[in-house]
Amino acid sequence: MSSHETRIRVRYAETDQMGVVYYSNYLVCMEVGRVEYCKARGFRYRDMELEDGVFLAVAEANCRYSYPARFDEEIIIRTWVEAASTRMVVFRYEMRLAENGRKVATGETKHVFLGRDMKPCRLPDKYKPNFGIR
Repeated sequence: MSSHETRIRVRYAETDQMGVVYYSNYLVCMEVGRVEYCKARGFRYRDMELEDGVFLAVAEANCRYSYPARFDEEIIIRTWVEAASTRMVVFRYEMRLAENGRKVATGETKHVFLGRDMKPCRLPDKYKPNFGIR
């Protein structure tokens, strides 16, 4: 499945005392990339929640840090679906500096589809193509 690129600019509030992006903010970058990936695939994650009562609950998350990003630098977040079934989806992420393409981090999040009752559910058929499920 193809990837989607999202660009963000590092805000001062996202940095730590050393002037680099605070480690947990890379998870926020992944979330931004994931939401924009869904939009690029033709649906809004918010609508999936409101209209169909399907939520993507994070079951696992990891991030590998390679190089520090700093205030006011632009980061490109490349997002794609690594694996998916009707019960779960795994997203992968690669974050690079826009200026020179240097890799700052890579990551992965694994999500379980939940219904409004917060119990595991199956992904509705209409969303299967968005996640590369046949």
